[in-house]
Amino acid sequence: MAVACALTTTLLPLVQYEAGEHRAGGHAAAVTKPGPDAPYARYEGAESRAGVTDCEDPEASLRPSGDSGAAVERIKDRGHLIAGVDQNSFRWGYRNPATGNLEGFDIDLARTVAKDILGPDGKIVFRTIPTNQRIPALEQRKVDIIVRTMTINCERIRQVAFSTAYFEAGQQVLVPEGSSITAFNDTLSGKKVCTAAGSTGEAELRKKSRGATVMTVPNQLDCLVRLQLGQVDAVITDNALAAGQAAQDPSVKLVGKPFTREPYGVAMNLEDEDLVRRVNNVLEDYRRGGDDSPWMTAYKKWLAADLRGMDGPPAPKYKS
Repeated sequence: MAVACALTTTLLPLVQYEAGEHRAGGHAAAVTKPGPDAPYARYEGAESRAGVTDCEDPEASLRPSGDSGAAVERIKDRGHLIAGVDQNSFRWGYRNPATGNLEGFDIDLARTVAKDILGPDGKIVFRTIPTNQRIPALEQRKVDIIVRTMTINCERIRQVAFSTAYFEAGQQVLVPEGSSITAFNDTLSGKKVCTAAGSTGEAELRKKSRGATVMTVPNQLDCLVRLQLGQVDAVITDNALAAGQAAQDPSVKLVGKPFTREPYGVAMNLEDEDLVRRVNNVLEDYRRGGDDSPWMTAYKKWLAADLRGMDGPPAPKYKS
């Protein structure tokens, strides 16, 4: 593989998906049709666990530190960082068809973390992971970090640890040109809607389906394909991801306004507190420099053409 950011890069697939998920040559997960406001069948995944209650300020993370603890030393001893990423999200984490290499905003950030821990000659191993396998991959220690447009929320912070937010997006509706759907509202009634299993979009549709038939798939790009094939009428996803999909296909567009707030964080195992602090230390440096910061450089390179008008990352929040 090519060397990027002075790091040696290796790409490995994740283990076989669990039953009910998409496999090569297979089909999407089951489709269910709820009433207008009823939740549809819960998928078999970490984020369907019961007993989750409200929490305060889920974005507050551990204070940054450049020190090495057990988790950081484990990575150093191994000689490479294992990062869970996407390969299907244009501009964020995708495989460049011209080179075969992984590229994007999240990929650059993962490489920056590896460089901080291991130095300029350190290795990073990428494992491509479907949306609803992100938390199991961390819990089972198949990866050290997940950098994959992963929203920080109250349900997830009980299962994995997050860095401070490095980007902020929102759920929105993607439809073909000429669609009668106008937003996340009752114009979805009777329509077929696609979203990724394990995503915030699925969680929102579980709360209120707007009378739609819901299809879940392993990755958001699968939804775009189904939209292009006419198998679904709309896609619910983060507007940051949808903007990249619209850039790939000018026959689709975003409608309405974002109806949620989606702060993205780097996810880690709950036990790896020293790694969380180390990643937050990296993010402190990533934000510094205003218009010349590494964050703005990555934003201008990957996202500015499709997500205009952003003047910087969200401010970090820390636990007291």
